[in-house]
Amino acid sequence: MARRVMGWVLILFTLALVGCDHATKAVAQAALERRGPLSIVPGVLDLRYAENRDMAFSLLRGIQSPAKVAVLLVCSMVVLGVVLLGWWSSRRASVTEQAGYALIVAGALGNAIDRGVRGYVIDFIHLHRWPVFNVADIAIVAGGILLGIAMFRRARQEPREVS
Repeated sequence: MARRVMGWVLILFTLALVGCDHATKAVAQAALERRGPLSIVPGVLDLRYAENRDMAFSLLRGIQSPAKVAVLLVCSMVVLGVVLLGWWSSRRASVTEQAGYALIVAGALGNAIDRGVRGYVIDFIHLHRWPVFNVADIAIVAGGILLGIAMFRRARQEPREVS
């Protein structure tokens, strides 16, 4: 029973995080689209509106094609499907691992919705010396870190073979 409740809590958490991601993107677009960067911590952090028509770290910036948006959307949906399959197959895993999957799914879904509806992803958080990013990107990174922690813990708990 507790696992079932935890599953529903994680699904609601995922949906709430997608909502937070889109709410922050809407506010960023309304407040920042027609102005320059807003300095939060001078020289370290500012808020600036950016439309990411590429993938992470602009890896496909050299490709100029009308099909690029569709290809990126299909790729993100395939990755989202793989992560959802991984989450489903790990449904009896630790809460840390489950939370990691929930964060990754929320982030991937938030950015995929952006790409599907707008044709680009809205980014607005800028740490100097780093590309501009958003709440969904933070969720994906945090989820990856939690999955790494869960895997590290599992590896330490598994009995080792002596040869």
